[in-house]
Amino acid sequence: MTQEEIAPGEEDSQIDKPPLETTTLWDYPTQSYGKTPKGDNKFQGVTPAFIIWNLVQRYTKPGDLVVDPMAGSGTTIDVCKEEGRRVIGYDTNPQHPEVIKNDSRHIPLEDDSVDMVFIDSPYGDNVRYSDEPKDIGRISAEDERFYQELEKVAKEIHRILKPGKVMGWLIGDQWVKRRFTPVGFKVYQMLTQFFEPMDIVSVVRRGQSSHTGLWHYRAKKFNFFLRGFKYLLIVRKPERKEKESKKRRKVKWAKYK
Repeated sequence: MTQEEIAPGEEDSQIDKPPLETTTLWDYPTQSYGKTPKGDNKFQGVTPAFIIWNLVQRYTKPGDLVVDPMAGSGTTIDVCKEEGRRVIGYDTNPQHPEVIKNDSRHIPLEDDSVDMVFIDSPYGDNVRYSDEPKDIGRISAEDERFYQELEKVAKEIHRILKPGKVMGWLIGDQWVKRRFTPVGFKVYQMLTQFFEPMDIVSVVRRGQSSHTGLWHYRAKKFNFFLRGFKYLLIVRKPERKEKESKKRRKVKWAKYK
């Protein structure tokens, strides 16, 4: 937004906002923005707030309902409330007073009732998010069950989204014990069964525990790459096809002799 586009009285409120991204490479040095924190930057796996802000600006309007089925420390809730959106966040292990304890494979909302969904799901079992035995984050990304359980989440998101509305799914790949797993590609392929692809954004990973001199040394010595980005998969629930008009009755015309 240029200086000329900012209305009188709005300049101060714009200073603390992230820029609206225009490319498919997003990189911010901090997890949050503005004077009030969004989520808890000490929570392992906390979502960068600017990602949610950009999605909210592009795909919703004030008063719309946004849902985060794996809300963790509540970044989505904090961003949406500040932007005048209605918001509901769920998690199996809530770390925010307004996040509701719930399994994302069974979202307690009506069909076609939500204007946007954002989800930052586990990338495998590399981080222990809770002690829940059925937590998806306790299944390895090398196990097909991991994708089967995420598919159940995707189906629920598809059910609650209004036709034509958008979901953003943040996901990263895995490299463990000299084995690479393209988690992002696998999740993207699964999502295309239910949603229309819109775009893929690469989000630079910052604040990673592996981004230290020791890990960079190991990456060079043992010839592997540290994970440098995540995928933001942006998809849309298809519009309902209009009911086919009744087929016209075919009339056989006799040949005129």
